[in-house]
Amino acid sequence: MKKIAFHIQKGGVGKTTLSGNIASFFMTQDKKTILVDCDPQGNITSWFITDQKIEYELADVLKGDVSVEEAIVEIGNNFFLLPTFSLNGTLKNYAETKLFQEPFIFDDLCGHLESYNFNYAIFDLSPGMSMLERAVLLAMDEVITPLTPEYFSVDGIEIFNDELNKIKKSYRKEITHKKIVINEINRSFKLHKSYLEHFKSLNYEVYYISQDANIPKAQTLNKSIFDYNAKSRAVSEFEKLASSIA
Repeated sequence: MKKIAFHIQKGGVGKTTLSGNIASFFMTQDKKTILVDCDPQGNITSWFITDQKIEYELADVLKGDVSVEEAIVEIGNNFFLLPTFSLNGTLKNYAETKLFQEPFIFDDLCGHLESYNFNYAIFDLSPGMSMLERAVLLAMDEVITPLTPEYFSVDGIEIFNDELNKIKKSYRKEITHKKIVINEINRSFKLHKSYLEHFKSLNYEVYYISQDANIPKAQTLNKSIFDYNAKSRAVSEFEKLASSIA
C-alpha cells in the first residue's frame, strides 16, 4: 500500500482538491483506494459523504474506541473514506491531548489499512505543522507539495522543506518529497508563467493543474472532476500527476 499526503503549511492551495481527485483517479483504475480525513474541519468528508449516515470517525479509531473496519465508509467501487466529522468532531481534541503520547499512531493505522489490501491511502491534512500533521507525515511514503503561482509560494516551499527535514532527522525516517504541484495556473498570464519557470528551476518534479471552473463546480455537486466532466482540460493533468505516483 502506497501512502501519500499533499501538504504545506498554507491554506487555499488545493490540498483537499488534489487528495480527492487523485484518489478518485486511482479508483477509476480499479485500484482499491482509501481517503483518510485528517483535517479537523472534515472538508473531504463533507465533499464525498452526502446522504450516508456516519457513525464513527477517524478519532474514534485512533482512541481505540472502534476498529478501522467499523469506521470505514464505502463511497464508490474500490473507493473508501475514513471520515472526520465536520461538526462535533473530536480529532482536534485528540491531537491536543493524547497524540503526544502516541507519535507513531498513524504508522499503526497504516498497518491496519494494509490488512484490507488497499493499493493507495491518501491522507488529507489541515494547513499547519502541529503534532497532528507531523504524526501523519511520519507515516507517509511520499509527501507532495501543492502551491499556487504567487510570491509567497517561493518562500513557502523552502520553509516546508526545512520543516520536513527536521521531522525526518528527529525521527530518523525517510519520506520522499520530490514533487510540487502548481494549482490554478493560467499560462496566458505572464506572472503565472514566470512563477512556473522559477519552480521548474528548483530541484523538484513540477506538475500543474490549470484554472478550470469545472473543478470547484464538481465539488459543490459532491463529485470528483472525473465524475463531473471527463472532458475537462484538468483531467489529463490530474492523470499525469497520478501516473507519476503509481
